[in-house]
Amino acid sequence: MLRDLAVGAVYAVAIVVAVIGLLAGAAYWYCFSLPGRSHQGALPPATAEELDLAERLKRHVEAIASRPHNVRHFAELEAAAAYIETALAGMGYGVVSQPYEVHDRSVRNLEATVEPAGGGTGEAPSLVIGAHYDSAGSAPGANDNGTGTAAVIELARLLKDARLTHRLRLVLFVNEEPPYFRTPDMGSLRYAEALLARGEPVAGMLSLETLGSFSDEPGSQSYPRPLSALFPDTGNFIAFVGMPASRPLVHKAVGSFRSHTAFPTEGGVAPASIPGIDWSDHWSFAQHGIPAVMVTDTAPFRYPHYHEPTDTPDKVDYERLARVTKGLERVIRELGR
Repeated sequence: MLRDLAVGAVYAVAIVVAVIGLLAGAAYWYCFSLPGRSHQGALPPATAEELDLAERLKRHVEAIASRPHNVRHFAELEAAAAYIETALAGMGYGVVSQPYEVHDRSVRNLEATVEPAGGGTGEAPSLVIGAHYDSAGSAPGANDNGTGTAAVIELARLLKDARLTHRLRLVLFVNEEPPYFRTPDMGSLRYAEALLARGEPVAGMLSLETLGSFSDEPGSQSYPRPLSALFPDTGNFIAFVGMPASRPLVHKAVGSFRSHTAFPTEGGVAPASIPGIDWSDHWSFAQHGIPAVMVTDTAPFRYPHYHEPTDTPDKVDYERLARVTKGLERVIRELGR
């Protein structure tokens, strides 16, 4: 009798372990399986276009993010906004400003739009490509987020004559950094709410966040638990990250990037309770049910100058930033068809 009970208990434990294993495997597949294959090995030589793009990106980062620029450093924030407006206007865009008041200061989001082929209609879905242009505290913010801002500016140039079925809204957001993150004064939240208020259909959003730090050294990459056991410890990749509701968009973006860009990629979806998963402007769109993906070098999990006064333009890897930016241009063209 006792022997039968013991055997039964062993079988019950084995079944429980097997079920837990199956559930863990299913959760891993759902969250972190991605289409295509990440590039392995050495990068191919940079093209002439990528080298030119690297120089353009460097000029933008130096102009926007050589000094702290935020509400506390308001003159520098205004100078950054003016530079962005001038750069986009110089490409022929009618730059739209979304101003609002914060602590008796007028701050603004900035938008350039590529209308759908044939002029489009109000019913055409929009694809938002955005980055925040403010820096954190006393940090100049070259990587966080001068790199994302520079990438959006150059994507506006590269996509100026794109003929797509979607409307492209290229947006530079103010007030992503603390103390405004996840508050009503966060620029991207204001922008998302304005889109919804006018009933505009939005197919998805890509948030370009901290894109310029890369290393080929083992041990250069860390992760929040429990992700450290699942991903490589070399910080040479770009990541596509979203919350679970954005899984289809994550897959489309990664599959597209991997199909035509020889650059290492990782990513997936995970709950916002895992640190870092929602730490950018994609959070604002996800709050309103819009599929949204963060494209990032993983920021504090790789970059030692994150939110520090040492986050200066000389720390950015502009050639790899150019490769990522060019890859994102191809992704956007495919998503916008």
